[in-house]
Amino acid sequence: MTSRSREVILPLYSTLVRLHLEYCIQLWGPQYRRDTELLEQVQRAAMKMIRGLEHFCYEDRLRELELFSLEKRRLWGDLIAAFQYLKRPTGRLERDVYQGV
Repeated sequence: MTSRSREVILPLYSTLVRLHLEYCIQLWGPQYRRDTELLEQVQRAAMKMIRGLEHFCYEDRLRELELFSLEKRRLWGDLIAAFQYLKRPTGRLERDVYQGV
């Protein structure tokens, strides 16, 4: 790839790579820390390719590009899953889930 501009790299990364990484990160549990770190390295390398962000630390690059780390994305997915689990088919959040316990 000859262009390293944000306008080229970020859309390509977001559509071709990030979706697969987010899918994979949701499948692996915290006990597979090594696998999670390998996935995060893919994102680190892609973010480092963008011209002008090479000398920023990883967190600053993500902040500049308005992205989350894969670990935070996993937590976000877990929160969504927990909310959907607690939600009844009526569309209301079940507040008394543990009332009968």
